[in-house]
Amino acid sequence: MVSLNAVVAASAEVAATRARTAKVTAIAGLLTGLDAAEVRPATALLAGELPGGRVGVGWSTLSALHVEPATTPSLTVLDVDAAVDGLRGIAGTGSGRRRAEALHDLLGKATAEEQRFLIRLLGGELRQGALEGVMLEAVARAADVPAAPVRRAFMLSGRLPATAEAALLGGSAALAEVRLEVGRPLRPMLASPADALDAALAELGACVVEYKLDGARIQVHRSGEQVHVYTRTLREITGQVPEIVALTRSLTCDSAVLDGETLALADSGRPRPFQETMARFGAQSPRDEVLRPYFFDCLHLDGTDLVDEPLHRRLDALARIAPEHRVPGVRPHSDADAAAVLDDALDAGHEGVVVKALDSPYAAGRRGRTWRKIKPSHTLDLVVLAAEWGHGRRSGHLSNLHLGARDPDGGPPIMVGKTFKGLTDELLTWQTSEFPRHETHRDDWTVHLAPELVVEIELDGVQVSTRYPGAVALRFARVLRYRPDKDAATADTIEAVRAMLPGGGARDEKVEP
Repeated sequence: MVSLNAVVAASAEVAATRARTAKVTAIAGLLTGLDAAEVRPATALLAGELPGGRVGVGWSTLSALHVEPATTPSLTVLDVDAAVDGLRGIAGTGSGRRRAEALHDLLGKATAEEQRFLIRLLGGELRQGALEGVMLEAVARAADVPAAPVRRAFMLSGRLPATAEAALLGGSAALAEVRLEVGRPLRPMLASPADALDAALAELGACVVEYKLDGARIQVHRSGEQVHVYTRTLREITGQVPEIVALTRSLTCDSAVLDGETLALADSGRPRPFQETMARFGAQSPRDEVLRPYFFDCLHLDGTDLVDEPLHRRLDALARIAPEHRVPGVRPHSDADAAAVLDDALDAGHEGVVVKALDSPYAAGRRGRTWRKIKPSHTLDLVVLAAEWGHGRRSGHLSNLHLGARDPDGGPPIMVGKTFKGLTDELLTWQTSEFPRHETHRDDWTVHLAPELVVEIELDGVQVSTRYPGAVALRFARVLRYRPDKDAATADTIEAVRAMLPGGGARDEKVEP
């Protein structure tokens, strides 16, 4: 039986180093010794996630607990898994009191180090989607299988614990059995930034150039009359988007998995503000804004999986069933054709274009170089690490944001700057109300947050700096909007930030915080 103490020790070892190989070694060492029943919960704990998902325990409840720690470790991974399941099942009258009692009982069996781990885990502070890449490498090493089939199984299942179970218990044969399943979301393929349109065209060769819509990513699954709609983070929103469900049922197919964007349009046909599109995703009843879906990929059609087919075949499949709902774009014959698409996209109020290699398979969950996005303004999706209390007219509001870029080696986000510019009165009010829900701790001036909220930042560029751990600093950064459709795992990396240095030179060195 693997102890919680062993997981805590491995987690501490991972947090103590920025070396990817050391992280992989520490995690693989623990995974190797797991019993079958321990694989799923232990994998979740190592990734900083609660086994089975959230339990509805707020930071205010956790911070109010003061429990004398145990002197010796006794909890096992299965004990924690059972306790978390018990917490999740508490509901009804008096549930707050009973949940607090259950937490008190669990923490009373934990040592001081285990308590700190559990509190951060329950509060969401340990959750690091960026650690997934390291976890997948560790799973491959522990199972003694190649990394590629592990990544593929994770892409198709979207579930790290299930992927680890397949690899560790069934090896390559079990991983090969993981298939795309209509109704189960898979991780979306992502585009990487390109400096200029002509450079992307030269790099990719035969390609398609499509509008980069100012909307929200969706993944739509249909099997017969059953339709499911998911966000970029694989959250189901089917009940909030009846118009997309109805449109999907009208398509001339029996089963399909479609990738695309959705947005609310004004009467003029121009996109409404992004926040209006996202407001629909949180609605509990139909809203006035009608969401229009635009699809740009077809991953499954009538019993045939297409993720391994080249993009041009997937686009042909999409054209057969949803020609009127395609993202606008062309297969350019010249640079002038591509430039015209970019101009048209910007004139229509969208962000820019995405250039995609026509021979590319669907590589979900990765920012590869076969999809390149071009936008005229410099923007980054960064993680909000903390916020400082404002002064003057902003007194009483959480204002100045601490911003972090994703560490691709699985560490916590790396701070690259601060900003209070671009924050409207509406955003200031929202931040002050929302941020305490993500709070991990605070001091007199600053509220520190779990790495969960992503904000889109516009900037003039970056510069070398010794002020922040990432060795770079943002120049004239200003808030554009929050991105509730994204999480820390899909934020921009520190490499993406460093690539914006004058001359485009990314820095290899890392400055320890």
